[in-house]
Amino acid sequence: MKILGKHLKAVMLMLLAVGTTAAFAQPSEPGKKRDRGEGPYERLIIRGATVIDGTGAPASGPKDIVIEGNKIVSIQGVGYPGVPINEDRRPGGATKEIDATGMYVMPGFIDLHVHTGGQPKVANADYVYKLWLGHGVTTVRGVPFSSVDWSLSEKERSAKNEIAAPRMVSYHRIGSSGKGWEGGDMNNPEDVRKWVRWAKKVGIDGLKLGAHDPEIMAAALDEANKLGLGSTAHLDQMGVVRMNTSDAVKLGLGSQTHYYGLFESMYKDHDIQPYPVDQNYQDEQHRFGQVARQWNMIVEQGSTEWNNLIEEFLKHDFTLDPTMTIYEAGRDVMRARNKDWHEDYTLPTLWDFYKPDRRAHGSYWFYWTTADEIAWKNYYSTWMKFLDDYKDAGGRVTTGSDSGFIYNLYGFGYIREFELLQEAGFHPLEVVRSATLSGAEELVKASGGTIDRGIIRPGKLADLVIVEENPLENFKVLYGNGAIKLDGVDNIERVGGVKYTIKDGIVYDAKQLLEDVRKMVDDQEKQLGKKEKY
Repeated sequence: MKILGKHLKAVMLMLLAVGTTAAFAQPSEPGKKRDRGEGPYERLIIRGATVIDGTGAPASGPKDIVIEGNKIVSIQGVGYPGVPINEDRRPGGATKEIDATGMYVMPGFIDLHVHTGGQPKVANADYVYKLWLGHGVTTVRGVPFSSVDWSLSEKERSAKNEIAAPRMVSYHRIGSSGKGWEGGDMNNPEDVRKWVRWAKKVGIDGLKLGAHDPEIMAAALDEANKLGLGSTAHLDQMGVVRMNTSDAVKLGLGSQTHYYGLFESMYKDHDIQPYPVDQNYQDEQHRFGQVARQWNMIVEQGSTEWNNLIEEFLKHDFTLDPTMTIYEAGRDVMRARNKDWHEDYTLPTLWDFYKPDRRAHGSYWFYWTTADEIAWKNYYSTWMKFLDDYKDAGGRVTTGSDSGFIYNLYGFGYIREFELLQEAGFHPLEVVRSATLSGAEELVKASGGTIDRGIIRPGKLADLVIVEENPLENFKVLYGNGAIKLDGVDNIERVGGVKYTIKDGIVYDAKQLLEDVRKMVDDQEKQLGKKEKY
């Protein structure tokens, strides 16, 4: 186990040397041939469901949803709550039925920030895919999934349903290599433009940008916008002094992931963050510990400068994809380390990667202090206020997870983002909208197309989530291990977990997918030993 840990972290150190943020290795093998899921069916009818349609409208039911192949063809109200269903109103001719009486149906969830690799040889891709599908995630945006050729191959296999995986949208960093790319100087605007044109040609969907120098950022975004490619950015600390969020939005950036560049756009008494004089970005505790100290360095909520930034974002139809879930450990490392699901669903190799290490990206709690956690709690409070104000003003806020780091597990970490948005002030219906309709809008914004998913409507793709408990009452019922509930006086049980995930008209038993994951964990534990709790 210790030898394996050293191997993993030595490889990660090599990857970190590539750039200012971690490069992402592909998993040990691609997704296996699909072994789960039934359908699509000639005529699938979901009977008696309560529908949460993704638009922000209230739940409504009972309704019957008719799906033919991979498309929703009709949604029929068949009665009223507490009243026997009117059988005369029910559609017929089903070749397959799902009795969803008393259950809730939502659009398939969209995770706009994922990686399939990240930790060298942690697992084959099936481990990640099944955790996503097992939590209702039917579309993922890789930023990137892995290498260009690997990502595009998996994207095609998923589109053909050859693998049990969500739909895959593939974003890549400028200069990423792949078949047909002969290389170039990514500090040269013209070479950057050539790469963007090549990316469009080979099927890349958009750009994952850093805080590049202004002339490089301008060239990349100008070319991408001409070609209808999407764009998102992690405006890292090494470049944010010349490229904060406001700067990037003015150049045409479509969305921002994380928080980098947002606070730097609202400084009130200085131009750069006043780091300690011994600050070293290559020291991960410096990197993650100091960023939260910005919480009281910016303008006040509701001030002219605060509101002007919101107006600027609205003017450019800018999207915020906060991924609060990935950094939440900064508020309470002990909580993150002891999450209920680690025991059954976190692979020993992944657990080894999480443990404190000076060479591993995101394993930054070398000596994490009470003061660090207080700074992060204050930082989150301020960040959440901006997100809620932007949403209230009509801005688009989406859901992403960036799992695979910082004690954050695929699928489970995504559902945690729902809870964090609710903590920020979002109504549960607004949270579901962020995870569905808003994500779908962001994916088509650059191309000018119309959404084909993200809401429950006739003509849209049959990407759906079915759960037995009311998620609006308690988002914890969406976790794969459910939520603890006292039923009666002495009966303590776990309720919830997604029951079915439907992607492209194919019905997946979500609990079976997660059982597959548990077996992967059990098998690796037998091979390598149990996880050490650090």
